[in-house]
Amino acid sequence: MQMGEQPPPPAKVYYDGCPGCAMDSKKDSRQGVPYKELLFVGATTFASALPITSLFPFLYFMIRDLHVVQREEDIGFYAGFLGASYMIGRGLASVFWGIIADRIGRKPVIAFSVFSVIVFNTLFGLSVKYWVAIATRFLLGALNGFLAPVKAYSIEVCRPEQQTLGISIVSTAWGMGVIIGPAIGGYLAQPVKQYPHLFHEKSVFGRFPYLLPCLFISFFATLVFISCAWLPETLHKHKGLERTVEMVEGSTAQESTEPPKNSLLKNWPLMSSIITYCVFSLHDTAYVEIFSLWTVSNRYGGLSFSSKDVGQVLTIAGTSLLVYQLFAYRWVDKTFGPIQSTRISSITRVTGTSLLQNNAVPQEQRGAANGIATTAMSLSKAFAPAGAGIIFSWAQKRQHATFFPGDQMVFLLLNLTELIGLILTFKPFLAAPQQYK
Repeated sequence: MQMGEQPPPPAKVYYDGCPGCAMDSKKDSRQGVPYKELLFVGATTFASALPITSLFPFLYFMIRDLHVVQREEDIGFYAGFLGASYMIGRGLASVFWGIIADRIGRKPVIAFSVFSVIVFNTLFGLSVKYWVAIATRFLLGALNGFLAPVKAYSIEVCRPEQQTLGISIVSTAWGMGVIIGPAIGGYLAQPVKQYPHLFHEKSVFGRFPYLLPCLFISFFATLVFISCAWLPETLHKHKGLERTVEMVEGSTAQESTEPPKNSLLKNWPLMSSIITYCVFSLHDTAYVEIFSLWTVSNRYGGLSFSSKDVGQVLTIAGTSLLVYQLFAYRWVDKTFGPIQSTRISSITRVTGTSLLQNNAVPQEQRGAANGIATTAMSLSKAFAPAGAGIIFSWAQKRQHATFFPGDQMVFLLLNLTELIGLILTFKPFLAAPQQYK
């Protein structure tokens, strides 16, 4: 080698039988988009997202039919805790599932999570007691450890220049689930009442009026669960080695440029993006809950919508976000980067903060890092419906107040929460990983 010449890059070492090495080798030899892997990412994400919002169009009626309230204005209080139970369960278990995904792999956690949707979403539709509905939603959240490993997975199946697409697929599929979930709940709940010519009141759907939308989602989740058999693993597994990836000199894959951190909680680029993510998540969940309760209420300023009407409105409102994510986000991210694009819209900020989080840590910490993010986000989303339900019930009792009466106060508080989230996307609070500076 002559003076001034750059040394050749170190040769990569791939270990036989290691799924992470097999994926790295495949990425190195493939220039195109990993359509097969991203199709799995999209399908599993969609199946896991559907149950989260599918209950909102019929939540008001379900609480009423469970006979746990004596006054209509108290329905929001109980609806809030039922809506929060899923997120409480997910918040308590997400770090555990993230660590498991770093230990045994992404695939088994993803597959088990989809299976939990099949079981506990169906049981929720069979609930005839309030405590049973609470318990099944809690277990659905606690056993669905999907979000942490799938975000890591979507990064690891892509070359560095494709990582934005990978995370965007997760956000898009999640957004589709959040959008279509209410439509399924709205159109299929109370089928005896909505479609009396098709469903008899003495049928199983007459006894369990909220089972049909749950069965529909569980059937789709069953198909996705079967497809998980063809899902390739991405985690590096090297027996007898302390590190998951070794090279003759350096790393086998182009991972994060951030050095490994002994404590994720001290990783400020990670933690600041998680906090920002949580504030936006709190707002979005509270908004959907309050909007659903407000539109179906037939007193105190409500719109007297049916569950089908709510599903239609939420679907139409979310379609524009989906179109934006599919056709405009990659250009926005390429032009402005994940930080600037986070300030633009709801789906964009989910994708932007997820990119920041996954590139703030190396691969061996991605599962745990996404677990922390999912836990924090889930707890904020658990607080959102419970707090929103309490505030909504309180607001209905002050319809004639002088300062922002009734529902005006609720939407004022929602807008203030959104403003706080926007402020947190600026310096000195938000710290970006090195490659985004």
